[in-house]
Amino acid sequence: MSYEKVTEFRSRLIIGIKQTQKAMKNGEVSEVFIADDAEKHITQKVASLAEELGIPCQRVDSMKKLGKAAGVEVNASTVAVKK
Repeated sequence: MSYEKVTEFRSRLIIGIKQTQKAMKNGEVSEVFIADDAEKHITQKVASLAEELGIPCQRVDSMKKLGKAAGVEVNASTVAVKK
């Protein structure tokens, strides 16, 4: 279900760790998707910030599938949906 949701919001996505964190801090994010096969020490920062800010956080199993669902040719460790 989560990959389909990412595809559905393709026009409103923020892709990547740094961009996701910045948008979260600026209050621009309604939901975050994190790939479980990404490096934990990096994705944990996004997960912690999402929890701190009360932003729903969904886990998916694959960076490759998350990137494809987001419409990019590279793997994506995190994807955020803009409000």
